[in-house]
Order: sequence, then structure tokens, then C-alpha cells
Amino acid sequence: MTTFDLPRRFAAEALGAGLLVATVVGSGIMAETLTHDTALALLGNTLATGAMLVVLVTIRGPISGAHFNPAVSLVFCLNRKLPARDLPAYLVAQVVGGIAGTIAAHLMFALPVLEVATKLRAGPAQWFSEAVATFGLVAVILAGLRFEQRAVPWLVVYITAGYWFTASTSFANPAVAVHRAIRATESQAMTITIYHNPACGTSRNTLAMICASGEEPVVIE
Repeated sequence: MTTFDLPRRFAAEALGAGLLVATVVGSGIMAETLTHDTALALLGNTLATGAMLVVLVTIRGPISGAHFNPAVSLVFCLNRKLPARDLPAYLVAQVVGGIAGTIAAHLMFALPVLEVATKLRAGPAQWFSEAVATFGLVAVILAGLRFEQRAVPWLVVYITAGYWFTASTSFANPAVAVHRAIRATESQAMTITIYHNPACGTSRNTLAMICASGEEPVVIE
């Protein structure tokens, strides 16, 4: 297997993180432009993200390992799969690449180059969701590398499931969290409308779950 020097791996991580974030942001902008249905917009965002992950991990994996995620790089460093001296370069590449990807998406859709996020996403449910999402992602990657390396590009599509089963929509990536801070719209900031029947237990539970995620839905009874 060919071993690439640090500058090439830095470039691969930065470019991969940039393309990944541009996909997340760009598909989110496109989705909210085409539909006001929050679930449909999230589905479009999910499919685009999953597809890009498969492509990037396949073509960048042989060069840098295709981490695109500080949490993944840190775990690889702790497992001695990534030299500690290379970790800072990976982290910088991922964050800088992610910011560049956000800017690129904004420019493609004629939006302000940088925006400031106005939605506060915090609280126990959000933090726990991110812990579950990140743990799951790292566990899937490590298990794939150990038992079925050829399947890793497809295993990371775990993230597409995470969009739907976590209250935080599964950032699972500190570099992505940074780009959320300079992106005020897309699926993470869309208004949620719920048709609520107080007499229905499922409706009450759904409303409670949405509120616990940090959203402020428009409730129609």
C-alpha cells in the first residue's frame, strides 16, 4: 500500500472536508428552496450527504484515511493508527476545509459569504444525541477496518441514519459543528410545523421530542 507524505494527506483531508461540508450546506439550501416540507428537506439533505461520504471515503481513504472529522482522527491517534505528530495537521485541515466548504456553498447560491447562526442548539438531549452519534460513527469505522475494510465507504452511511434517529440530526463531527456556527439556515434552522392532537398519545410524544431537541415548532391543533 502506498504511503503518502503529510502535505498530500493534509490536502486530501482539507479537500475532502470541504466537499463534504459543501454538500451538507448546499443540499440543505437547495432543499429548503424547493420545499417547505421539513421532513422532505431533511431527506434530501440526508441522501446527498450519504452519497458524498461514499465517494469521498472511497477516493480519499487510500491517501489520508478519509477522516474528515477531528473525533475520528483523535481516536485513530489514540489507537496509534495516526502518528501524534500528524494529528494537529489533520485537525487544521478538517476545520479549514469545512469552513471553505461552507463559503463555497454560500457563493454557489449567491448568499452572504459568512453568516452567524441564530438558533441555540444545546441542552442534555442535544449533547447526549451527539455522544451517541459520534460513538456510533467511530465504532462503525473501527469495526469495519478490522472485519471488512472494503465495506468502510458504505458503512459510514451510518450518518444518514443518524440524521433521523438523533435529536441533533447527528453532526457527529466537531468540524461540522464549526460550520454550523457560520451557517444560519438550512435543515438545522428550518421552521417545524406540527399538526397536534392533544388527545393522541403519539402526537403528544412527538411534540415533546421535537421540543426536547431544542426546536420551537409551530403547533396547529
